[in-house]
Amino acid sequence: MNGSSAALAPKRLEGKVAIITGGASGIGESTVRLFVRHGAKVVVADVQDKLGKSLCDELGAKDAVSYVHCDVTSDVDVENAVNFAVTKYGKLDIMYNNAGIAGKVYPTILDSDNEDFKRVLDINVYGAFLGAKHAARVMIPAKRGVILFTASIASACCGESPHAYTASKHAVVGLMKNLCVELGQYGIRINAISPCGMATPLLRNTMGLEKSAIEEVLCASAVLKGVVPEAEDVAEAALYLSGDEAKYVSGLNLMVDGGYSTTNQSFKMVLKSLMS
Repeated sequence: MNGSSAALAPKRLEGKVAIITGGASGIGESTVRLFVRHGAKVVVADVQDKLGKSLCDELGAKDAVSYVHCDVTSDVDVENAVNFAVTKYGKLDIMYNNAGIAGKVYPTILDSDNEDFKRVLDINVYGAFLGAKHAARVMIPAKRGVILFTASIASACCGESPHAYTASKHAVVGLMKNLCVELGQYGIRINAISPCGMATPLLRNTMGLEKSAIEEVLCASAVLKGVVPEAEDVAEAALYLSGDEAKYVSGLNLMVDGGYSTTNQSFKMVLKSLMS
């Protein structure tokens, strides 16, 4: 979208206040940029202080975007992030629990490291729980709000991600559904977004490959051809779920995967290799 078109487009989050954990890079960074463009006041909550502050400086809207150091496994840090948003902006409309890690890749469960498993669940699940808990503390009295989670295609497709990561994303979707039932009575909507593999820093670090190499693999294995999955696609999904356009959408695990989770191509791949 060019500058003139962007200026004329409606700002779908005008007047909204959002916290985005893991907002300094990857999907979080893309979402911060999109939310600010659509008029939201955004708190970037992350442990990557240099990246987070640099992002805020780059966006250049000091009243619109702020950075706060937040380790999502720390109850105090998450509480402080929520308090910061409410103190600075007067309310909290959107809590996007996006922070997460993939963990290490092991050949088998027998090789897996116990502490690595615990750390993945601490960040991906316990961190999401803390974000939802502290957001609910301020949203329940207001009788409105949106709580989002970044889940993963691993919540629907198994066997392609580390055990800890897959288990954590199933847990995040379960937490989302439970909260949807509990908090719906207060007018609070709860949803998750499940992206397929994308060449974000998280996947690049896990695979040890350059962005172009990862995108080549993703496109070759994709169901939907002709497009490259990007972090901006997840940001657009978060924008939709956070805005009034989704006012009656709650309890949804929105797959942003080009249809990958609808099928298992193993049989076709084996058959093709046998016939060639």
